[in-house]
Amino acid sequence: MSPSQTQPDNDDSLLPGEADIDALVRGEHGDPFAILGPHDDGTLVRVYLPNALAVELLARDSGEKLADMRASRVPGLFVCRLAEARAYLLRIRWASGEQLSEDPYSFGPLLGETDLYLFTEGNHRDLGRCLGAQCLNVDGVEGVRFAVWAPNARRVSVVGPFNGWDGRRHSMRLRYPAGIWELFIPRLRPGESYQYELLGSHGILPLKADPVALATESPPNTASVVAAPLQHDWQDREWMSQRAARQAADAPLAIYELHVGSWRRDQDGRLLGWQRLIERLIPYVQEMGYTHVELLPIMEHPFGGSWGYQPLSQFAPSARYGRREDLAAFVDACHQAGIGVILDWVPAHFPTDSHGLGRFDGTALYEYEHPFEGFHQDWDTFIYNLGRTEVHGFMIASALYWLREFHVDGLRVDAVASMLYRDYSRKEGEWIPNRHGGRENLEAIDFLRHLNDVVKIEAPGALVIAEESTAWPGVSRPTAEGGLGFDYKWNMGWMHDTLKYMAEDPIHRAYHHDRMTFGLIYAFSERFILPISHDEVVHGKRSLIDKMPGDRWQKFANLRAYLSFMWSMPGKKLLFMGCEFGQWREWSHDHELDWYLLNYDDHQGVQQLVKDLNRLYRREPALHEQDCVPEGFQWLIGDDRHNSVFSWLRRDRGGRPLLVIANFTPVVRHGYRIGVPSGGDWQEALNSDAECYGGSNLGNAGGVVADELASHGQPFSLNLKLPPLGVLILRPL
Repeated sequence: MSPSQTQPDNDDSLLPGEADIDALVRGEHGDPFAILGPHDDGTLVRVYLPNALAVELLARDSGEKLADMRASRVPGLFVCRLAEARAYLLRIRWASGEQLSEDPYSFGPLLGETDLYLFTEGNHRDLGRCLGAQCLNVDGVEGVRFAVWAPNARRVSVVGPFNGWDGRRHSMRLRYPAGIWELFIPRLRPGESYQYELLGSHGILPLKADPVALATESPPNTASVVAAPLQHDWQDREWMSQRAARQAADAPLAIYELHVGSWRRDQDGRLLGWQRLIERLIPYVQEMGYTHVELLPIMEHPFGGSWGYQPLSQFAPSARYGRREDLAAFVDACHQAGIGVILDWVPAHFPTDSHGLGRFDGTALYEYEHPFEGFHQDWDTFIYNLGRTEVHGFMIASALYWLREFHVDGLRVDAVASMLYRDYSRKEGEWIPNRHGGRENLEAIDFLRHLNDVVKIEAPGALVIAEESTAWPGVSRPTAEGGLGFDYKWNMGWMHDTLKYMAEDPIHRAYHHDRMTFGLIYAFSERFILPISHDEVVHGKRSLIDKMPGDRWQKFANLRAYLSFMWSMPGKKLLFMGCEFGQWREWSHDHELDWYLLNYDDHQGVQQLVKDLNRLYRREPALHEQDCVPEGFQWLIGDDRHNSVFSWLRRDRGGRPLLVIANFTPVVRHGYRIGVPSGGDWQEALNSDAECYGGSNLGNAGGVVADELASHGQPFSLNLKLPPLGVLILRPL
């Protein structure tokens, strides 16, 4: 007998009560710390290890044997009494071998009261380092602290390969009143897979992934993965110090939107990881002249066909593309190359997969209870109950996690329109009014305003962009002025109007002239981004070039003219991958882009045009400095519907102009006079019909001298030849 061990009492005297034993064996005990671990001032020790053959207690400091634990009449429940309390280790003998570990039930509560209070209040801004699986050293012991919010569960356990997926082994402690369950599992290491087993009011629920998992298994596997704290030596200090100026309203913003899994693939069809994207994507974006990349959601999502817009892990990058450290390296490399990184982020809804957030603890925890509030019929997804403080705070913390942990430069918030209105895409009688009887979703509006205010404090210089398709006022107005506080709003109206115009045969465009001018009526009511996004080149909408009418030459000319029109209009720019070289096929997430098309001159020409448009846009202050204010734009010709010609001036803050003329018919216009504000030479800065772009090379021999002949309210004018289906941009010398 070990000197530290006393003669054991009668076996049953060391056991808990029958009700506790029954609940423990049945896997229904909601407070395992009440009966397991050290008790009676540390002299009584109980462990419950189903299928263990034998258990010994060893001194934690010296390793000496303290006691052989006695197997009780309850299979798997081992007990012993020590002469004095000692910090101990468990040496457990299994059929498969021996295990040495500290007892999880020998550790006290670890989450601080401040953490619990802030979470309950909905204002914990660092949940990615609080909840979930956190690698910690507790009292000199390395391990993982698990914490999960499940206030209505009767019992929550951590399960994984480390305990044979047995929910009886690692039941957690409930922290009142926050409803958070926690447990420290010693000696567990990064890379371990795990899930939560929850006992709801009606029985065991499907195994759940961790809502705050920092890493996951690659789909179709569904487990979360323990991740070590992010280790990356950031080298982007220069970028971060300049970011606010680079992303200001008077700076150029030309965004390349892409889906990581289908931009390019390896020769065998496998996805490119972040390291390969550093090698291939960043040089391409630099060569094309974009200022930013925008990635379709990279948060882990079970169904690849959702393109990431049905994420289940709001804190975990998809394992499809590599480790968290690889993502950090990618963002860092982008910054060192002068490229910003924007992520699409989805706070509007989440998928119904059984291992996800839906009915997480057996109740509608993250979603609204009533399907008229909590279920999207269009997308078969649940809707976040952002009126619940814990859910509100969970989503705020997710946004901040990407911005702070990965130095991301902006979030494009998906489906904002669906968040603002309770009757979004619902029939009469299938929605629930707000407390005032209205259709506005007041709690979602409060969330969006809070999000934008918090980001400005916690991630200075970062952008928050709204995909919002309605006429909601003040989307990009500061919250202090009654707005939602976004930095930019996607101009969906401009996109729909202009694409409908371009789809018309040129002979009919005279009857749709207003589609190209209507956007300027409201162009400065918000800070806008002009988006040609992934949604416009899928689901039978055809690719961008295939929307264009005419034969092959006219399709390319129309595309070049449209892109030139877009780049010279007020508003920041966004173009989806493949559009920059005229991909014919609709985008498919299952295949890489049709890069072979760049073997053809006309596709090369479109790509070269986008390069030159980006360089011109960045080089000419008149094209970006006053994108968001009316002083930067002036119509010269907006009513020549007979010729389908448009002309306008763009001005920088100093008043220096650029002249833009667009001819949207295949007819060459000779002797077309346009007024200009100054005399002298006007040089062609860009001609979308140039031979180098695949055009007919009609124009004005590189420039023209202004006549002292007033026109269009200007003191001088130019006598121009307008190329067919072409756009000219001229600057005064």
